Amino acid sequence: MKLLEYSMLAVFFLSAGIHLYASLKQDKPLRNKTKPFILLALLGFYLSTADPVLPTVVLALIFSWLGDVLLIPKGIKWFTAGGIAFMVSHVFFILSYAAHVDFAAIPALVIVLLLLFFVAASLIIFKFLRPHLPKGLFYPMLLYLILNGLMNCFAWFRAMTIGGAAGLITAVGALLFFISDCSLFFVRFHKNSPLKTHFLVMLTYSLGEFLIVLGLIMG
Repeated sequence: MKLLEYSMLAVFFLSAGIHLYASLKQDKPLRNKTKPFILLALLGFYLSTADPVLPTVVLALIFSWLGDVLLIPKGIKWFTAGGIAFMVSHVFFILSYAAHVDFAAIPALVIVLLLLFFVAASLIIFKFLRPHLPKGLFYPMLLYLILNGLMNCFAWFRAMTIGGAAGLITAVGALLFFISDCSLFFVRFHKNSPLKTHFLVMLTYSLGEFLIVLGLIMG
């Protein structure tokens, strides 16, 4: 089993590394070829390592992979379909975290402040994006980012409940996922954005998903 774990981990880092190189060089064909392998390898790593294997985590990774694949083609319809897949993924991540959350152990003020922070961050980001977004996508994308923020809140609630490295690692991974989505929106839609390639998007996304999974395996 150790061989399978290390093999899946090697495929994950190799495919992510090649994909990041392709993103930096703006080599779209290579990006498209390597992208599907990143989450497939991470799913394989989780299945071969986790004990117990949580169905909600498996489904979260499957829908993340589906979102990756659906975002490969150009077009608003494909972008929307990918966004829906990632929304479902966030819901399953929330369910995975919620199983280890004890709200009685978390001060109510902390819960409220975390929720307000991610809602406020989402609103500020979309204030800058609004002039650049198709009208039909503004509110669905805002809702999506707020859902990502809610996923982050539950990751931090879990971290506060269980303590230790496992909770913190997953929470940091969730935060990187949030940063990745924000970066993606600017790369895709903001013509004057300093972000011109998908390098930062995929660096934070790949590392974020890996840390989420690692923390869930540890905890």
